[in-house]
Amino acid sequence: MQTPYYLIDKSRLLPNLEKIAHLREKSGARALLALKCFAGWSVFDLMSEYMDGTTSSSLFEVKLGREKFPGETHAYSVAWAEDEIDEVLASSDKVIFNSVGQLSRFEEISRNHVRGLRVNPGISTSEFDLADPARRFSRLGEHDPARIEPVMAQITGLMFHNNCENADFVRFDAMLGQIESRFGHIIDQMRWISLGGGIHFTGEGYPLDRLAERLKRFAGEHEVQVYLEPGEAAITNSTTLEVSVLDTLYNGKNLAIVDSSIEAHMLDLLIYRESAKIAPNAGPEEWMICGKSCLAGDVFGEFRFPAPLKAGDRLSIQDAAGYTMVKKNWFNGVRMPGIAIRELDGTERLVREFTYEDFAAALS
Repeated sequence: MQTPYYLIDKSRLLPNLEKIAHLREKSGARALLALKCFAGWSVFDLMSEYMDGTTSSSLFEVKLGREKFPGETHAYSVAWAEDEIDEVLASSDKVIFNSVGQLSRFEEISRNHVRGLRVNPGISTSEFDLADPARRFSRLGEHDPARIEPVMAQITGLMFHNNCENADFVRFDAMLGQIESRFGHIIDQMRWISLGGGIHFTGEGYPLDRLAERLKRFAGEHEVQVYLEPGEAAITNSTTLEVSVLDTLYNGKNLAIVDSSIEAHMLDLLIYRESAKIAPNAGPEEWMICGKSCLAGDVFGEFRFPAPLKAGDRLSIQDAAGYTMVKKNWFNGVRMPGIAIRELDGTERLVREFTYEDFAAALS
């Protein structure tokens, strides 16, 4: 297959899914794939065996979840537009409004639908202001119980999404306790509660059974169905971005230019100023891996190799699924990576290839 392409390896995806299944069984919680993180529907056949459905951030994600992923379809958006609400309701099992204002605006048209409201508890685990849902002046959910209380009869559930790459169970437990303390009287009148995503419970060494016990206790004490919305937790370490070296230079450091671009194909790394990952990243040769776009800072990172790199060498950029494939773009007209699947038996197949016609069709 011609590089660049994303390679989704089902054998590396499966361990995450098995942990999700274990958590579901032990806790009674249901797990919905967060499509904002990963929407590679070519592997939804496998994922749907271990998860309960999808949750969205837009009309198009709602429709994709309904069309491609068996199970429940939860529809959330920061703001629904009037010209899309009919389709949202037709394509979802639950609709979650971001504010009391949105709930009131669409109260009549959604009256026969299962409805929820996003709540901003004012606490989070995000280390980045850009991604912190509880940042100052946040627009993400209602934060005042007094605003929620008058509309409780119109909803049956709440969504709290305040975790971000949280691998610390003790921290999660403490924050959930704070949520119960402040919003418990409202939670007690609901039928279901979504605790969102950002809980890195598929990570190595995470105390999964302690999390299961805490979720089960929360559900029992408040008599609610708990939902989780794993994104990264579902697909972490499952996918690589396969690239080829096109050229090498030396300008104080060894530089290798590859047929991909961090801005076009792994944008989150650039936004958060993080390095890509290459395994095993060992050897006497140190090289800076650079993208082929004209952006000066289009750099994947610096890595070690057993021998000097040369044109034609293949490299595998690790952990290239979450918030990467969904953000790929046509910057500089750089060839967009194809999408390939490695099946559980080891066979590989190309499921999508992007062409000039796709580039032209994205413009006008």
